[in-house]
Amino acid sequence: MIRQYELVERVKAYEPAADEALLNRAYVFSMKAHGLQTRASGDPYFSHPLEVAGILTGLKLDSASIITGLLHDTVEDTLATLEEIEQLFGPDIARLVDGVTKLSQIELQSDQARQAENFRKFLLAMSEDIRVLLVKLADRLHNMRTLSFIPKEEKRRRIASETMDIYAPLAERIGLHSVKDELEDLAFAQLNPDARASVLKRLDYLREKGGDLVPLVIEALRNTMTEGRLRADISGREKRLYSIWRKMQRKNIAFEQLSDIVAFRIVVDTVDDCYRALGIVHAAHPMVPGRFKDYISTPKPNGYRSLHTAVIGPERQRIEIQIRTREMHEEAEYGVAAHWAFKQAAGASDGPQYRWMRELLDILDKASGPEEFLEHTKLEMFRDQVFCFSPKGDLINLPGGATPVDFAYAVHSEVGDSCVGAKINGRMVPLRTQLQNGDQVEIIRSRVPAPSPTWEGFVATGKARASIRRFIRLKERDEFISLGRAIAEKTFREHDEEFSQALVESALPKLKEHAVDDVYANLGKGEMTGHHLGQVLFPARRLESMANRALSLVRKRSGEVRAGDQGVPIRGLTPGLALHMADCCSPLPGDRIVGIVTTGKGITVHTIDCEALADFGDTPERWLDLSWDTAGGVGQAHVGRIEMVVVYETGSLSDVTAAIARNQGNISNLKIATREADFFELLVDVEVQDVRHLTDIIGALRAVNCVSEVRRGRQ
Repeated sequence: MIRQYELVERVKAYEPAADEALLNRAYVFSMKAHGLQTRASGDPYFSHPLEVAGILTGLKLDSASIITGLLHDTVEDTLATLEEIEQLFGPDIARLVDGVTKLSQIELQSDQARQAENFRKFLLAMSEDIRVLLVKLADRLHNMRTLSFIPKEEKRRRIASETMDIYAPLAERIGLHSVKDELEDLAFAQLNPDARASVLKRLDYLREKGGDLVPLVIEALRNTMTEGRLRADISGREKRLYSIWRKMQRKNIAFEQLSDIVAFRIVVDTVDDCYRALGIVHAAHPMVPGRFKDYISTPKPNGYRSLHTAVIGPERQRIEIQIRTREMHEEAEYGVAAHWAFKQAAGASDGPQYRWMRELLDILDKASGPEEFLEHTKLEMFRDQVFCFSPKGDLINLPGGATPVDFAYAVHSEVGDSCVGAKINGRMVPLRTQLQNGDQVEIIRSRVPAPSPTWEGFVATGKARASIRRFIRLKERDEFISLGRAIAEKTFREHDEEFSQALVESALPKLKEHAVDDVYANLGKGEMTGHHLGQVLFPARRLESMANRALSLVRKRSGEVRAGDQGVPIRGLTPGLALHMADCCSPLPGDRIVGIVTTGKGITVHTIDCEALADFGDTPERWLDLSWDTAGGVGQAHVGRIEMVVVYETGSLSDVTAAIARNQGNISNLKIATREADFFELLVDVEVQDVRHLTDIIGALRAVNCVSEVRRGRQ
């Protein structure tokens, strides 16, 4: 553990004016608050906030951030209160601790909707002060370093997945590449240990085979710079395992085809020297075509600047070289923390790295709910960039695969909504055309905004997708309101009453709605029935709906009913009602099942553990208690799905199909869902007699050497 005086000395080394007394007070307060608490590793819990503060000193953050790192878990895990922290350390630190605490609650939520809601709240806090994110990233980094001490594999994988989906992309967006790389690599070790071990084995072999290549290249580049009379610092750094793996997957190439496993860096004094160094390197070594990128004239969205090139270097090896100034190097290593202004509020900066944050806030405004927001946020954070120009010469950066529609929405939401066509480099093109670096894009607009629902199928940005969905929702809502009003008028006629909107408005509290239009919209969408509206408005004259009549009939029958005319061996069904097997859970004989009655659709059969049943928790009158008629089901074929991960080697598919055949399973459909360098994922639909038959086949597949994972799937 870092000692108290060591932490203070680290901070004062780069911030001489730091409040030493306040740092010491935070150290002691946190140590006393956590008391005898211990971590999963057995270490005192206080070691965690202390390590977090140590990581923040490595980023050279201001003392307020260091103190927040020391205190970030006190409100969450001890008896300390936010009011107490504000009294002892001031409102600024209390606000930072509160922001980090809100984000920490994400890890306590298993439900995706609640997790997404917490992330939404965090984004708002982060937009006000970026230090909230910096502290949380340091917190997550130390947690990932000690993740192996958590005993439950499921929890380790959940934390690793969350790190890969949310925190690593956020670290990249603010330019903390070293933090991003380490987070990804630590998560990779949990999510795909076999793939990581494979890359590590090949990397060890490469090190053993060409161990002296790196110093040889560095010496050759140093001599080249000396001959060109340019002062430069030259170094080489090996890529992280996950970066190597991801590049192999993205480019679909083998390990041996990678040219940048070690990236060589030339650091010079000025921007002019960067281009001079590039000329010297290209003059001395043949350039690899198509591998030059100029991130100085067109920086990445997170502010990253550098020249990238690949050349045929010493020993005829392809090598990647990055050329940058010392200032650019600091920004590349520490991102937003590299140019931290100690005396200014974090939100005051408005550099290029903050544009993405404004775009996420724009998505937040347009998303229908927290889950949709989280989906669009991941879209926004996970793509490589292309750079395009407007007719006026404005530079617009977009994710790879972006289209003119994405470009239009990036300019402004109104431009996107009114887009009807586009010209790329002066030529009319389809709106689904993918943009390339350097394209000049002109958007053709109409006076009436009318985004097409088909756009959602090809846009690449979260902002465009959120805007399209919002427009469609509003348009659909108008149609639902019109249809719902017609249903309400029909309900009044069925009760021999004259239609009165005032009567509907008076019933809003009973209907649990805020406005009459909400009632009409729910009627139009089918979320509320005319029968229910009639029950609320005219309780003395209730009409029995078709669904209720069917349910009453089931309850009154003394014996069990078989749907022999349906050809389905299920007990508890009422003849004459349409029957459907739910696609979401694909029930098989042997599963515990229930039926859901839907007016106009009949009965849908679900397994008792189907997640879709949560949508019907408030309407128990629609549930039917069903069971399989095992005698009637003998000999009938039912389709079950199996999902498996199989090692990519000769004969794998033959071994899998043979195991299924040996257990009397008949394959009706087979699909390769994903393919990687060493593994591929199979989706296999198998005709089986019942759930036990499917379980036997899955058990047999687990014994096959080439099968890495296997489980029952959902269709």
